[in-house]
Amino acid sequence: MAARKEIDGSASVPEFYGKELRWQRERAGLTLEQMVEGSFYGVSYLSEIERGQRRMPPDLARHVDQVLKTNGFFERCCEDVRKARQGAHAAYFAPVAESETRALVIEEWANALIPGLLQTDAYARGVIHATHPLALPDEVDAKVQARLRRARIFEDPKRPEYWVVLHESLLRSPLLRSADMAEQLECIAVLARRRRIVPQILPWNDVSCHFMLSSLTLMEFDREPPVVYTEGMYHGQLIDDPPLVRRYHKAYDRLRAAALPLEASLALLDQAAEEYRNGGRSTGLERGSLA
Repeated sequence: MAARKEIDGSASVPEFYGKELRWQRERAGLTLEQMVEGSFYGVSYLSEIERGQRRMPPDLARHVDQVLKTNGFFERCCEDVRKARQGAHAAYFAPVAESETRALVIEEWANALIPGLLQTDAYARGVIHATHPLALPDEVDAKVQARLRRARIFEDPKRPEYWVVLHESLLRSPLLRSADMAEQLECIAVLARRRRIVPQILPWNDVSCHFMLSSLTLMEFDREPPVVYTEGMYHGQLIDDPPLVRRYHKAYDRLRAAALPLEASLALLDQAAEEYRNGGRSTGLERGSLA
């Protein structure tokens, strides 16, 4: 049996909420199984809420208030928890950032930007300045820090398993000054050499990319069905419909099959980073070797 993990209610609003939920449940003498009985949610879902790892849906909050006779407390406060978990993320993206922390496998296709999980401070700032030109310095800092915190999932040596297919143009089109672009590509290479991620480069002239015009993230979980997330500049959609998720996954598999293997992809990352380090813009990715 797993050891009971104490909850630090001072760490954040979600942890405070979860600690109160556990205290009220145990005070009532109820197990997790008894607490979710009659709801549409499982034991692991409620346990993650208690540990501050997941937000409380309003319908489950109403169920909890009814069972615990807490006079609407959990329903009233669940919106505060939702806002706290959202932080500086866009509202449509907050559930995705939350899901990343529970994922066993994350697979991404990046055709326009380096994925947020891999972005350096400089790259994240460049993206945010470009997409939110009127954002105040404090707002930019908050967005950057929220993006960088997501990368902490790679501190776990095994979870999640992470694959990313990068279009070659991301290596050759400098979003930033040369030194910062070199740092960004080296960051990806370092994670790969730590065997923490598997990056693959899709050649610029491969026709597969024409059928995948949006960025794509697929996530698989231990006790949840897989999901797909697609994103535009100012909107995103989280998809959990099983047949549609399978279709996206097959399309992603075709992209990954067309991409260069890991060692060849690392060689291109190194080459591009070196060219940027030498003060130039990366143009030397040999067309012949990619055909």
